[in-house]
Amino acid sequence: MTMAATKPNDTEGVNQYIANLPIEQQIALERVRQIIKNTVPEAVEFISYKMPAYHCHGMIGGFAAFKNHCSFFPWNAQTIIDFATELKDFKTSAGTIQFTPEKPLPKELLQKILRYRVTGNLEKNKK
Repeated sequence: MTMAATKPNDTEGVNQYIANLPIEQQIALERVRQIIKNTVPEAVEFISYKMPAYHCHGMIGGFAAFKNHCSFFPWNAQTIIDFATELKDFKTSAGTIQFTPEKPLPKELLQKILRYRVTGNLEKNKK
């Protein structure tokens, strides 16, 4: 059984998550959410590990707010390595890209990461 079959869209859960944040983070994460939805419209939106997450042939990412920053999680450490040059202006760790409402992830970069994740999932599923 695929995750898409076990995880129905939980738009309401994501709405609630975002609504409970300070306004600056609401705006920043709603922007990320819309980029995800516009770039990968078939992605399933749900709550995983108490944060918004997205699935398309496998996990493609998630996001969360913290006290002093927001994070995008590409659910794949190799993504951080492969985009290291383009992410040089952001704090990263094995599975996290940190950003702030004042310094958001560039739309084009987030779109590239999302497409990379979907392509990677499709390749993995072929094997």
